[in-house]
Amino acid sequence: MMKVLQQEETRTSNFFTENDTLQKVLELMLDEEFHDYAMRELTDFGELCAGEIDERAKHTDKTGEPRLQRYNAYGEEVSEIWVNDGYKRTIEETYNTGIVGYVHKEIPQLGRKGNYVYSFAQGYLLSHAEPGFYCPVTLSMATAYLLDHYASDEVRERFLLHVCATGDTKLYEGATFLTERQGGSDVGANVVKAVHDGKQFRLYGEKYFASNAGMCGVAMVLARMEDAPKGSKGLTLFAVPWHQEDGTINHLRIRRLKDKLGVKAVPSGEVEFDGAFAYVVGDPNKGIYYMLEALNLSRICNAVASIGIMRRGYLEAKHYVTNRYAFGLPLTQYPMIQDTLGKFAAKLHVEVATVFDVIQLYDKVTSGQGNKQDIIMNRLNIAIMKKEAAEQALHYASEAIELHGGNGYIEDFVTPRLLRDAQVLTVWEGTANILALELIRLVEKFQAHELFVQVMQERLASLSASPLLQIVSEQLEKLEENLQIFSHLDEATKTFDAKRIAENMAHVYESVVAVEWADRFGGKYEKLADIYLEDTWALRKIGAPMKTVQYFAEII
Repeated sequence: MMKVLQQEETRTSNFFTENDTLQKVLELMLDEEFHDYAMRELTDFGELCAGEIDERAKHTDKTGEPRLQRYNAYGEEVSEIWVNDGYKRTIEETYNTGIVGYVHKEIPQLGRKGNYVYSFAQGYLLSHAEPGFYCPVTLSMATAYLLDHYASDEVRERFLLHVCATGDTKLYEGATFLTERQGGSDVGANVVKAVHDGKQFRLYGEKYFASNAGMCGVAMVLARMEDAPKGSKGLTLFAVPWHQEDGTINHLRIRRLKDKLGVKAVPSGEVEFDGAFAYVVGDPNKGIYYMLEALNLSRICNAVASIGIMRRGYLEAKHYVTNRYAFGLPLTQYPMIQDTLGKFAAKLHVEVATVFDVIQLYDKVTSGQGNKQDIIMNRLNIAIMKKEAAEQALHYASEAIELHGGNGYIEDFVTPRLLRDAQVLTVWEGTANILALELIRLVEKFQAHELFVQVMQERLASLSASPLLQIVSEQLEKLEENLQIFSHLDEATKTFDAKRIAENMAHVYESVVAVEWADRFGGKYEKLADIYLEDTWALRKIGAPMKTVQYFAEII
């Protein structure tokens, strides 16, 4: 029998305080002092994101999107970007939290640097409201990473302090310009050239899809020196300031801004370099390797934006169906609705926990503490989870619209914007095809499939025996068989099957995390794991008990 539940559901006023999974992540991954600090700061930021930042995001999306001003009143080319006042306020409030800066400099209250777990917790909350603005934050994070890890002392001192500004100095947002018209994902086809004028390098050419154009203070740009070889290995990484020291534009222009389907907050444009001053970052022969490292960071940001959209879609759907009546009852009294929300909650919890599991390993690797195994697993985890999370963000946004009925398709609600913003996440930082090719490279070069199975087996071996553990162990055995077959396929067949294999690996990874949480915390986390496993592996038979209905009161 279905239970009649009391209807007491209000729209959330804080994206953090009711997020049990994120709070437990912080308990697991931060020491006590850092945890206490994070709880205070994220409570404030969660309220800000659910309130003022969300309201500004609506305005930016509908009528206040960035606009290009190519010329000033005197007809001089300035290539400036106009943004609305609310957007400027969001920039200030967000960067001042240290979402970028505190990865690379001390948190004053703690006397030590932060880490990516904390930064991505901030990004997750921000993406509930403004995944479009999280794109410039992502680009700034990637810029800071490259400057901090590879720039010379002179270049680092010139730019990094500003990219990491938290209200203490002038902010330079960052950008990473890769895409050219003839290249796209084939970065080795890039032709933007770097010419040495006897004193320093100048760039010439065009970047066809340059996000945060005009808003960035410095962009990280791949270009080819005159005598460099063809292909991706001939690319050098440069730091290119948007303005010269006298305040004039640095011999570049924005041809136009892209009219995008979603993520309206980030200005994406076509940028032409006409002798722009540029500074070499790191070894001139390793530009592509540096940028690929930054791309891995951006892929995690993409996954974090995805889980932010997933949770916002879940929250909006939950609020709507709880307060909407049909045929004399609130919608949440119907088993079909309970089932949908229950599966929503289970997948969301497991996805968030798994993405932060990826982030914890990324923190270890980027701090120099990871071994070779960690480095390989880091690349593999990022590839499979970026793909999975992006696809789920799109699914959640679409499902949220359906649960709203006709209202979900109306721009008065946030759901259409969630769907438009989610669509880009499957494309930016690598489509499913590109991520599948990354999986193939890791399998062929490092036997990553064997390492993955070994790591998952080790994690399962540390857990208490249970029916849930048995399910995951069986699925891991099946995956191991398929991975062995996959590793011996010819190249064409590998590309054909790689996406399905990547999805299967993501589901096994998530299943391991799900049973780890069930083993550690029990209670509702065991029920969420039970629902997740039953749904993911299609274990329920027709007429079997409705676990999502049975557990509804506890998990929702």
